[in-house]
Amino acid sequence: MVRQDKFNDMVTTVDQDLHTQPSLKRWFKHFFFLPATSRYFNQQDQHAIAQAVTEAEHGHVGEIQVIIEGNMPLKEAYYFDSRQRAQQLFAQYRVWDTELNSGVLIYLNLCEHAVEIVCDRGICRATTQEQWHSICKIMIEQLKQQQYRQAVLIGVQQVGKLLNDFYDNQITDLHNELSNRPILL
Repeated sequence: MVRQDKFNDMVTTVDQDLHTQPSLKRWFKHFFFLPATSRYFNQQDQHAIAQAVTEAEHGHVGEIQVIIEGNMPLKEAYYFDSRQRAQQLFAQYRVWDTELNSGVLIYLNLCEHAVEIVCDRGICRATTQEQWHSICKIMIEQLKQQQYRQAVLIGVQQVGKLLNDFYDNQITDLHNELSNRPILL
């Protein structure tokens, strides 16, 4: 499942079969965007996000990975939109490779002003588009107000609640399979 929301104009794309055409405009946008993830998310913010992930993963086997990217590498920016980039990172960081297929990626692209949520196939079948859309919408509201840390914290908490509802609490989480620290690219 992939959710894409732009926090400038609230456009939502649900169709996973759309193929993005190479875009010189997107490439220039990323070329001129100054890498700024550390300006938006300092060490305290990163620690708070890691704590929120730890709390959101408590009590179930779901795994949450947060990736925040200022701008895409230029090769990817020409060929991929933020949805495709999130799918690429989902595979690259092996979010799909958890023991119980319980991974969820929250991806924030600062240059594109986009939020993506990609979840593993088991979770995808048991949840609805509306549930993921509501999480993205909450995050977008905070991002529009330039509350970047709060947006990610709320998104992580909401995904944690959804995973808690999805997974049987009788299953014991033996170990943490994905890092709780956000990945800043």
